Amino acid sequence: MDLEYVKRETMPAKWCPGCGLHTLFSVVTEVLGELKLTNTVIVSGIGCSGRSASYFNLDTLHGLHGRPIPNAVGIKAANPKLNVVVVSGDGDLLGIGGNHLLHAARRNDNITVICNNNEVLAMTGGQLAPTTRVGGKTTLTPEGSEISPINAQGIITSNKRYFYARTSTVHIDHLRKCVKEALQHEGFSFVENVFPCIDNYAIKSLGLTLKDVMAETKEGYKITSAETLGERDLGVMKR
Repeated sequence: MDLEYVKRETMPAKWCPGCGLHTLFSVVTEVLGELKLTNTVIVSGIGCSGRSASYFNLDTLHGLHGRPIPNAVGIKAANPKLNVVVVSGDGDLLGIGGNHLLHAARRNDNITVICNNNEVLAMTGGQLAPTTRVGGKTTLTPEGSEISPINAQGIITSNKRYFYARTSTVHIDHLRKCVKEALQHEGFSFVENVFPCIDNYAIKSLGLTLKDVMAETKEGYKITSAETLGERDLGVMKR
C-alpha cells in the first residue's frame, strides 16, 4: 500500500475481514504511486466497492448506483489531462450500469474501469447478480442459479479497439500487472478482478471458508498468454 494515496483518517477500511477489496485497494494505490499518477480522479458507484472512493487521498466522486462510468466520462471530457479511474463492483458496472459500460467501451473513451467481481449483490444481502456462477446459491436462488453469468470479456472485445484483463486478488503479482497496464493504456481499459464475496455469499450461501475461497480461486484460475481467455483463465487481451 502506498500511503501517499491513502486517506489515512478513513482507515481501517470498512470492508469485511478477508474481502478481496482490501487487496485490490492496496494494489491500486501501489501502482498509482509507482506511476506517480497524482493527477488522478477516482470515481465509484454504490455497493461495497463504491466505498473505495472515500479511501483514496485524491479527488474522488462517489456517484449514483450504476452511474460511475458516465460520471468518469464527463470528468475526462472536462479535463482531458486527468487520469480518470472507476473502481466499482459487478452489480454497479455490469448490472444497473451495463448500458453505460457498453457504450463507453464502444466509443473507446479514455478512462480505466476496475470492476471487482464478487459474484453477488453483496452490500444488500447477497442477491443474484449478473456475475453469479451457474449453481451459485444466493438469497434469490437458494437452490442454485440456472442462469449463465454475463460475459464481460465478450462485451469489451466485441469492439475494434479494446483492453480487457481478468485477474484476481489471490494472484497479486498478476493483479498488479493488469492494473498497471490498464492505467498506461490509451483508450478504454477494463480490468475484471474476480474474488467471491466472503460474508454474504461464500460463508452464508456456499458454505465455504475464506481459506476455501482462496484455494478455489488460486487453483481454479490459471494465468495464460492466450489471445482469447477461457472462462477460468486470467490474462490480458488488447487490440
